[in-house]
Amino acid sequence: MPVGGSAIRGSRVGSGPMGEQDHGHHADRVAISYWDSLGNETVRYFAADVPDEEIPETIDSPTTGLPAGRDKNNPPAASKVEPYKTHLAYVKERRTDEEAEKLLSDALDQLRQRRGTAAPAS
Repeated sequence: MPVGGSAIRGSRVGSGPMGEQDHGHHADRVAISYWDSLGNETVRYFAADVPDEEIPETIDSPTTGLPAGRDKNNPPAASKVEPYKTHLAYVKERRTDEEAEKLLSDALDQLRQRRGTAAPAS
């Protein structure tokens, strides 16, 4: 052995034989495959003692974001994505143009009265 060398160089302190299998108990598990509409397969693992009704029928595919189901020949269709609506878009769904004009007119009248700039009633 060379001077200053170490007999355990490159070894982990306290380690057993390489490839030691005693790293804890591995629970039994089942592999469930899911497919999206593009044919991509995603495998999820569940504990073997989980009832089948608790395993989800669909998941979101991590590669495409599409829904993925357990039936390879009949994957779920992508749901329709609704675009983001602004507050004004929601208001326009609830009010007609005539109602909007009336509300605006009333609000402006109230503002003018508070400021003392309201036109005299005719």
